[in-house]
Amino acid sequence: MLNRRTLIQAGAGTAATLALPRLGAQQPWPSGPIRIVVGFPPGGGTDALARILAQKLSVIWNQQVIVETKAGVAGVLAADYVAQQPSDGSTLLMAHINSHALAPSLQPNLKYNVERDFVPIMMVGVTPNLLVCNTSQPAKTVKDIVALCQQKPGQIGFGSAGAGSAQHLALELFKQRAKVDALHVPYKGSAPVITDLIGGQIQYAFETMTAATPHVKGGRLVAIAQTRAKRAASYPDVPTMVEQGYPGFEATTWYGLVGPGKLPTAIAQKMNEDANKVMAMPDVQERMATYGAEDGGGSREKFAEFIRSEIAQWQKVVKEGNVRVDS
Repeated sequence: MLNRRTLIQAGAGTAATLALPRLGAQQPWPSGPIRIVVGFPPGGGTDALARILAQKLSVIWNQQVIVETKAGVAGVLAADYVAQQPSDGSTLLMAHINSHALAPSLQPNLKYNVERDFVPIMMVGVTPNLLVCNTSQPAKTVKDIVALCQQKPGQIGFGSAGAGSAQHLALELFKQRAKVDALHVPYKGSAPVITDLIGGQIQYAFETMTAATPHVKGGRLVAIAQTRAKRAASYPDVPTMVEQGYPGFEATTWYGLVGPGKLPTAIAQKMNEDANKVMAMPDVQERMATYGAEDGGGSREKFAEFIRSEIAQWQKVVKEGNVRVDS
């Protein structure tokens, strides 16, 4: 007869089945660790946000989610690597404006095609860049920095996370709009930029809000301006570049989760749904706000359209400014 033990065992089996991603026999969920590859050194904004996601997704998926660093070429090295990985969900990329919106215009020999070789999963966040300096710099307003650059053309150093990075393009936009010449000093990521900025080896940077915030809050850096059209909620007292005399000046940094180009729709959708659950968690919202990361979450289609619009916008800026980067 069908006894109580049999019913309990059957019920437990059903519950276990429901707990697993229902993706179908053709598209198994990855059984081993899942990697989120980051194209910048540890300590930067991309790394910080990837670790927030990885920690929470490890719990939801009941499996290890590892953040792996492959720094170089302003995030392009990591993107190129992930584009060539198996599309089984085991390797993801924390995509970045550098690799997915700027590189297509700046690097004609780019090995990957953003639309063909990646599947958008979810927007993680959009942040302004912060124009920052160390506490000893005498020029601490945009007006004074412009005057300083005019007095010493090509001598005032602005650091960036690499040639072709979001910080570099923000500087190029500033140079075009303010009609000044400044020295671009490329690094391999945000962390070394901030180290040299605090140490006085460079004078300024249009650094990501995500990476700069701990140092601004800690009193080691001064936030002079932010580069989104509206003030970020976490920086209500720091004026925008628009407010300081540069209408239409907008140069954001954004981050999003993507997979290799043939990632099955069912896996991408499951990842989107779970990543959205993470973004809705109060403690995650609080940490995102601390970094100035806003507008995260949403559908895969919304993220795909956003990427397309960003590629078009920066293509125009690069062309009009005749910006060139040695690839």
